[in-house]
Amino acid sequence: MEYRALGTTEIKVSRCCLGTMTWGSQNSRDEAFEQMDYAVERGVNFFDTAEIYPVPPREEWANATETIIGEWLRARPGMREKIIIATKIGGPHVAWLRGDRPPFNKKDIRDALDASCKRLGVETIDLYQLHWPERHVNIFGRLAWTVPAGEERTTPFEETLSAFAELQKEGRVRAVGVSNETPWGVMRFLEHAEKAGLPRMASIQNPYSLLNRSFEVGLAEVAFRERCGLLAYAPFAAGVLSGKYLDGAKPKGARFVLYPQASRYFSASGEAAVRAWIDLAKRHEMDIATLAHAFVYSRPFLTSSIIGATRMDQLKAAIDAEAVTLSDELLAEIEEVHNAHTYPCP
Repeated sequence: MEYRALGTTEIKVSRCCLGTMTWGSQNSRDEAFEQMDYAVERGVNFFDTAEIYPVPPREEWANATETIIGEWLRARPGMREKIIIATKIGGPHVAWLRGDRPPFNKKDIRDALDASCKRLGVETIDLYQLHWPERHVNIFGRLAWTVPAGEERTTPFEETLSAFAELQKEGRVRAVGVSNETPWGVMRFLEHAEKAGLPRMASIQNPYSLLNRSFEVGLAEVAFRERCGLLAYAPFAAGVLSGKYLDGAKPKGARFVLYPQASRYFSASGEAAVRAWIDLAKRHEMDIATLAHAFVYSRPFLTSSIIGATRMDQLKAAIDAEAVTLSDELLAEIEEVHNAHTYPCP
């Protein structure tokens, strides 16, 4: 397992990060424990969660994932010192969370952090992230940015960073990051941090996969030059790259059968791209999961790839791919397929 620096900090995280967002909805507590135990055995030292997990976000099971991780930490003495824990404060427009008010102010950040620490049973969060921006941005399936329809209410960047500075001084937070952000947003945070001597964003947690390489357009350069690396989520496109949904198939227990809200992956262009990627993997006698995960691991702007699994065989395949090196020939063919199927599922 390769370990990389988290931004400009001295924190070293495994190139494979254990995603947790199905724990408490699709996965039980015992299944989550099995995943954590196995991941640690394989050298994974980085877990990512959020206050609104599991998904899809529902008040009935909100916060369950952090609670499960906390129970595992208590059941595994000494493990807290070995695991880098990342969690997130949710953004606006979740009615049962904080309503529509901009939440990245000092009070809401502190309250959210306190609640996450209590559920996790920890005093310090290693990486605390803003889950999605307060302002109008092109995320969650939107590729093009549009002008906001009305007046936006947002917390000043300086206030958010000042809140993080206070928490860092108190030893409550080690590093901070953004998620579902744009190049403009990342650079504004970095600019304000540099000018005022405030905490510097260490990471960008955004979607990245063979079906969605839009991160490369503007954010890849930012991630590389500013040492604010990508934490790639959905590297296997939430399982869609497996091909299990092709031709309208509805496999029992699959995420988008249980919770069919995510339309970003289901389009004619998306289905054509999935077929092309599966064909490429077959030509190289490689499992599509190995191809997809190994490609993400190979990116020079990546800090860690967040792998999520509902079954142990899925988890094992995702971790195994971290040791796979793709040939120059295969990488060239990947670019050919990408050029023919560009950003089908942003």
